[in-house]
Amino acid sequence: MAKRNSSGRGQRDLKVRVKSARGRKLSSTRWLERQLNDPYVRRAKAEGYRGRAAFKILELDDKYRFLVPGARVVDLGCAPGGWCQVAVKRVNALGDRTDKARGRVIGVDLQEVEPIAGAEIHQLDFLDDGADDTVKAWLGGEADVVMSDMAAASSGHKQTDHLRIIALCEAAAEFAFDVLAPGGTFVAKVLAGGAETGLQTTLKQRFEKVVNLKPPASRSDSSEKFVVATGFRGRTEE
Repeated sequence: MAKRNSSGRGQRDLKVRVKSARGRKLSSTRWLERQLNDPYVRRAKAEGYRGRAAFKILELDDKYRFLVPGARVVDLGCAPGGWCQVAVKRVNALGDRTDKARGRVIGVDLQEVEPIAGAEIHQLDFLDDGADDTVKAWLGGEADVVMSDMAAASSGHKQTDHLRIIALCEAAAEFAFDVLAPGGTFVAKVLAGGAETGLQTTLKQRFEKVVNLKPPASRSDSSEKFVVATGFRGRTEE
């Protein structure tokens, strides 16, 4: 609901307050209140994205320009699909821009994901043996971008959760090493906390440039950040 302010210069949105309900935990009430007041949640609904996380990859790509027309993209842990939606538009996967190269978007997840126009969604565990070869077969070659917004299930213990998400990010990076074409880009969510040092070292060895940043769409009270590694040097012999 909007209310005219006292200066008479128009209207402004009032913050939504959620009343506690019987059987609802205080943490749930706070989460609901935050969702209702989150401008990115409102924008996602208005613009047809499946979640506010879509704006994180939009902001990262606005800065580093890795989702270019014609790019072949793999989205790991793609549910609910917001990142795929962004990639489809930016790499021209639907071929809407006839003057631009047409890209490909492959989304994989452990769970079923509702279809997304322009993206090929597969139910797959990327940790399975041979998953990299399977994805390259679907793509018809190597990928230009591997991206991941995955997060391990929360245990409620901050240090444990940090280690879990770093391990997941490391696994995603290893997958990227197997499927990326030289010059490719790896983008993934990590949590600040110290254990990511080894991951950063490995990425710097395998990519020309590695940066870490927190896009505006990331909530200020979240410890998440994103690593963007560009200029993949290519696979090395073991």
